[in-house]
Amino acid sequence: MLRKSIFARLNNWIIFTLMTIVVLTIVIASTILINFLRKEEVKRVDILVSALKFQQEVESPNLEVQALLLQIYSSNTTIPLIILDKNDQIIEHKNIPQDIGDNPEEIKALANKMAKSYVPIEIELVKGNKQIVFYDNSPLLNNLQYSPFILGFFILCYFLFSFWFLRTIKKTDEGYLWAGLAKETAHQIGTPLSSMIGWMEIMKLDTPDSEGVHEIEKDIERLRTISERFSKIGSIPELNDMNFNETIQENYDYLKTRISRKINFGLHLPNYNILVPHNKILMSWVIENLVKNAVDAMKGEGSISMSVFERNKNILIEVQDTGSGMTKQQARNAFKPGYSTKKRGWGLGLSLAKRVIQEYHNGDIKIAQTEVGKGTTFRITIKKG
Repeated sequence: MLRKSIFARLNNWIIFTLMTIVVLTIVIASTILINFLRKEEVKRVDILVSALKFQQEVESPNLEVQALLLQIYSSNTTIPLIILDKNDQIIEHKNIPQDIGDNPEEIKALANKMAKSYVPIEIELVKGNKQIVFYDNSPLLNNLQYSPFILGFFILCYFLFSFWFLRTIKKTDEGYLWAGLAKETAHQIGTPLSSMIGWMEIMKLDTPDSEGVHEIEKDIERLRTISERFSKIGSIPELNDMNFNETIQENYDYLKTRISRKINFGLHLPNYNILVPHNKILMSWVIENLVKNAVDAMKGEGSISMSVFERNKNILIEVQDTGSGMTKQQARNAFKPGYSTKKRGWGLGLSLAKRVIQEYHNGDIKIAQTEVGKGTTFRITIKKG
């Protein structure tokens, strides 16, 4: 089992690593592509500047050269350009927003902004004149520079959703597995239980007033209750019982006679009835499980205190023991299916108790306090009404 768990974890890490590599590869590839497009646009600007310089230097180019220069200039339909002279007077502008193009001051301000992105190109002309070409990325390239991060974000969200979806399916399958195991357990208990009931009736005929017979009868009834508890796992129980004090008191009375006399077992109930919808059979199971865990933690000697009280329209049940307590890691894993600190434990009790409280009673169960060597307090919270 341990070897299988190690391989399962290793596979999870391999899958996570591969997903991370895929995301990083896409982001890096997109960044490289964008840098390539940026360099290509800079080359186009250099060619355009060379054409403008040639046009200024040659006084009367032939028609073919003029057509070529016009084609080079006209081919730029995306890269914004602003050409100023040495006195900052506007000579030409192209591919800039129309609302800016009608305002010379805004054109000059845009040119200064462009200079922060790319170094302006100076064109030296005759007689000491010069022109300065300001340029920036095309709108498409500006939008593409954010695409690697957006794409990486959506891929990451997809992976997270897939992980959540698969985890949900796994939990659902585990829930069906535990429910099937519980029902099969109830079925297996039912067969010998029926036989025990028959033999009990025969014993009662011989010694009807025997104290031992009455105690065994109580235990058989308890086994019947346990079998019914298991049979209800996986089904939606009816929350018909209302008097919560009565449920807790019955559990206390039964458990007190069946735990070690070296354990001081106390119960604190409010002096008024607490009415809250619950299923007595399943709730009794949860309480019994917590008490038995406390007994095991104390190794048969110590104190257990069970308290019921109201707080902020909630009913709280606390089971406090003076046992060995838990480490932080043990407390984090206590309610996970299959986890147990006992050598012979199956690790099902607390996980099923959590399911009973959360799914069937719309409440919560947690470890309120624990300290190694000093004990543990489990707390159940159920909404009142």
